[in-house]
Amino acid sequence: MADGAPRVERDGDVVRITMTRAGKRNALSREHLTQLLAAVTEAGESDAAGIVLGAEGPVFSAGHDFADVAGASLPGVRSLLQLCTELMQTVQDVPQVVVARVHALATAAGCQLVASCDLAVAAESAGFAAPGGKGGWFCHTPMVAIARNVGRKRAMELALTGDVIDAATALDWGLVNRVVPDAELDAAVDELVERATRGSRASKGWGKQTMYAQLDRPERDAYTTAIEVMAAASQLPGAREGMASFLEKRKPVWTD
Repeated sequence: MADGAPRVERDGDVVRITMTRAGKRNALSREHLTQLLAAVTEAGESDAAGIVLGAEGPVFSAGHDFADVAGASLPGVRSLLQLCTELMQTVQDVPQVVVARVHALATAAGCQLVASCDLAVAAESAGFAAPGGKGGWFCHTPMVAIARNVGRKRAMELALTGDVIDAATALDWGLVNRVVPDAELDAAVDELVERATRGSRASKGWGKQTMYAQLDRPERDAYTTAIEVMAAASQLPGAREGMASFLEKRKPVWTD
């Protein structure tokens, strides 16, 4: 297994995919996105009934790895965002029920990943944010998935403030299905997976895919627009300064 590659385990009828880049806050680098896409695709082609997507370490996922974006060209950032979008859409395209196991903070594309899963269970200590709104690179593509979970006004609050909402608020807003004490997270995930995977797998797989087709019909068009805008926005001075200050561990100096 490559360094930092997700751990993939078959547990009965469930495939568990666990991000293991704890030292990097499970940031979604190009390499890690590629690994996750391969893992989800392989699980989707198996006879498993469900997929649990989780993570190790103090953060569920901090979103895009700025080291991939800072100084990158417009085509380079666009292709990165297209890869990320492919992962998000594959999570929804596979016939299995995909449940996010959120034990800690999920931000930006990490929050997008939670929003893209069919179901989500969060520990009480988890948090959720789209922090680009208070920085230099707005969370255009993450908000495509997040907004479809929480509705317009709440999406705008998340996007514009960039503030973290706690797990209880995420439950109230519709971003997650359950919030449980940290010690009960695994049991709650297993219980929901067991109930959500009952019945005909073929029927459920077709049903899941049709649900997305009728509920989110504009989503692909929205992603096309968001990719272009977010890729272009990565070239702005504010975005470059925000990423540079993050990587250099200093306070940003905004010029715009």
